[in-house]
Amino acid sequence: MAQCGMLRDYRFTNAAEDIRGSKLYGLNDEKLGKIDDVIFDHASASIRYVVVDTGGWLSSKKFVVPADRLRCSSEHDDDFAVDLSKQQVEGFPPYNESDLESDEQWADYEGKYRSKWETGPVMHRAETDRNITPTTQQMQDSGSGRVSGSGPETKDTGAFTQGGFAASTNTVEISHSAVGIGPRWDTFQNRLRERRKEVIHPISTEQEYRKAS
Repeated sequence: MAQCGMLRDYRFTNAAEDIRGSKLYGLNDEKLGKIDDVIFDHASASIRYVVVDTGGWLSSKKFVVPADRLRCSSEHDDDFAVDLSKQQVEGFPPYNESDLESDEQWADYEGKYRSKWETGPVMHRAETDRNITPTTQQMQDSGSGRVSGSGPETKDTGAFTQGGFAASTNTVEISHSAVGIGPRWDTFQNRLRERRKEVIHPISTEQEYRKAS
């Protein structure tokens, strides 16, 4: 079975706890689309990406955003924001939901996706891979002696993370931790963890059915 999956048609008892359907806004409060689904790790139920339905302005219809790249929208209640423009999104490799059915295919997609974040939305100093574009949350946390999302005991090493990728290493890696996005996100993530087995069972059954047919 693949290591990652989606919620697809699964619904929580309390619809208000579900972030699917929330709008996602980009730079300059530009609407990018709606959160259509999430991609989560089967073992931990941690959300890795949100899947965004653009409503048609993007040729591939949908794109993904690393979970730790999101923040609550300050302009729109119950919605989210990300530091991306439509032009930057159009530069991402086309997202294909079927890639999730194979760990190899998904790893290949993530590699291509990482390279676009490295050369696109993320700014680097010349002759170094160190990121110099901190998020709003990171700038707020810079005076507290810790890196945003790293927990209260972690000291700031001077290495920011941006766009879901580590900036202090020789390689660009996706971070699978999304902390401090907001109460609605946290509730949704907690419900997903509580119902992990219940959610995964129909997913694995569907994947086995597709392989057999």
